[in-house]
Formats: sequence, structure tokens, C-alpha cells
Amino acid sequence: MKQLTFLVKPASSLCGLRCRYCFYEDVAQCRETQSMGIMSHETAEHLLRAAAQAAESGDVIQITFQGGEPTLAGLDFFRDFVAMEGELIPSGVTVNHSIQTNGMAVTAEWAEFFQTNRFLVGLSLDGTRDLHDALRVDPQGKGTWNRAVAALHELDKAGVETNLLCVVTGPMARSPQKVYQSLNKLGNHPLQFIPCLDPLEAPRGSMPYSLSPQRYGHFLCGLFDCWYRDWQAGRYVSIRLFDDYLRILAGMAPSTCAASGACGSYLVVEGDGSLYPCDFFVLDEWYLGNINETGVTEAMNSPRSQEFLAQGHTRPQACSSCPYFAICRGGCPRDWTAFGPQGENYYCPAFRQFFDYALPRLRQAAAALR
Repeated sequence: MKQLTFLVKPASSLCGLRCRYCFYEDVAQCRETQSMGIMSHETAEHLLRAAAQAAESGDVIQITFQGGEPTLAGLDFFRDFVAMEGELIPSGVTVNHSIQTNGMAVTAEWAEFFQTNRFLVGLSLDGTRDLHDALRVDPQGKGTWNRAVAALHELDKAGVETNLLCVVTGPMARSPQKVYQSLNKLGNHPLQFIPCLDPLEAPRGSMPYSLSPQRYGHFLCGLFDCWYRDWQAGRYVSIRLFDDYLRILAGMAPSTCAASGACGSYLVVEGDGSLYPCDFFVLDEWYLGNINETGVTEAMNSPRSQEFLAQGHTRPQACSSCPYFAICRGGCPRDWTAFGPQGENYYCPAFRQFFDYALPRLRQAAAALR
């Protein structure tokens, strides 16, 4: 059995918000065509036919919708997509769905659709009202915390499996305990914290929201203290980064490519069907073809894809002598200063600080969870 994963952008880089740190808006501005538009019925059909052709009985197809903001494709697009799956995907192949959304379009009708079709919904919520509203704003510059929380209530009411995605910025990193408590007050949801990305062409640390390695290390240590106290008290809060470290320490495979030490676990499918090897590198130089003309195996075995995989497998030189490499595994190449041995992970000092501080307790938790 194998898993085929597609990260699908049905509305390309289109979004109804103007988040000040949006990495995908920055990526889109660095390519010749900034937005590939709304995905057509024909392109969606070609994607599903290509996925069905690449899958065998017993395989799993994971389809994750992202953007931009994927709900801008409209609820009818998703209804049509799921209906086509029933016609085109063989009965012996399982299809799982997830979607990452800002929540602005989520209504009871959307929530019912997600629950009926067993979508895992990731909702973007940046920790606290003040932190969220400072950076996640609408076109009029107004904060969106209340609207995002209202979407969460609709999802919870419908029984939708939901996790919360929090982008860690420099200002947020000062208050890990406050952020942890605020998100947990919203209910029992898995949490995912990802470090904020600086623009591709900007020097590291040059933006008002930039996250320095020192602040990120402080944040991870403070977050872990909160998590560990709850774990000792018998309450397990799923934090994706910590989950991956626990899985590695317990001898299991992690859930993310960043924690696995290897790239190339999925294909990005843009709004017009363009294919890329990674969501962080949806750039002209890494174009792999178009799903309307190119098969899944052909795209993943192409010379450009193999070049990307090779670069992603080659860890920075500093990793070879790091005592924590078996757990950290070099992290995501988007955080490297350059591909290959000549680069380094910008957040390496943060991870060293974290493991120095937390590893004995991580090992204790992993032993108990094993």
C-alpha cells in the first residue's frame, strides 16, 4: 500500500484577506504568472483521472486543498469534485480530504459539507485576538479574529474534525503561554505552529513580523512547558511538531516531510493544473508540467523533480556533527540559507536551544506513549 498526496490550489493565490506575512502572495509575485485562477471542472477531472491511474487497489489518495484561500473556488466546486471522485476513483482506493482555510467563507452549509464528506479542516488562528488582528486583516485593514472564531464554532457544532494553524511571528514568540492558553480555551483541537517566513528576496529578520532564531527558541521552550504540564496532568494536547518528535523517539515515522529529512512526498497542483514539487517552491524554476497533459509518475520522475529531491536530501554540513540530528533531521529546506552542504538551517540555534531544554522530558513522554 502506498499513499499519493496532492496539495491542490483550486483558487491559486487568490484570497479575501491581506495577511501582512502571507508567504504564498510573496511566492506568487516571484513567478511570471501570479495567479493561475480558479480550477476548472476539466482540470479537476484530469487530476482525478491521473490520480486513479497512478493508484492501485489498497492505496490511499490524500487530497489537501490550500491556497490562497481554497473556499473561493465555491462550494459547488467541492461538491462537483467529490462527486467526480465517486465516478473516477476505483472502489479499492481510499480518498481522504483536508482543507486549510481562513474561515471567512465558512457557514453552516460549508460545515455540513465538510462533516458529510469527512474533511479534516485546518483553520488559521494566530494565538490571541490582538496578535491575530494585527496581521490577519481584510482588505479594509480590519482584524478577522471574531469571524475566524465564528467559523470554528460552526465547524464544532457540525462535528467537523478541525485543527488550528498558528503562524509564529516575532511578536507572538514573546508570549508562548498566553498563546497556548488562548487556543485551548477555544476547545479541544490539535494545534500546529509554523514559523513565519520572510519574503524570498528579503534579508532574514528584516520585516516587522520576522521571527528570529532566539525568539523561536524561547517560544518553543515556553510552549513545551505548557504542553508538558498538561501531559503530566493526564491531558494530551496534540501539537504537531512535538507529536513528530515523540513519534521519532518512539521509533515511528513522523507525519511531516520537514521532520522526515526528505522532500518529495507530494505534488502541488495549481489552479490551472501546473505541477510543482513543494508548496514552498511553487516557482517557475520548479515547474514539472501540467496535470492536463502530464501523468503523476511522469511528473515525479522528471529530471527537474529528481533534482529537487536530490537537493532536499542533501543536508547542511552542520547537521553531520549535530547531536540532535537524529530527531531534527535538518528541518525544512525553506528554512535553509542555501540548498546542500553549503547552507544551514536559519532556525538551527532555536532547535538546539529547545532540545537542550526539553529532550529529557520528551524522552520520558515518548517512553510512556510507546
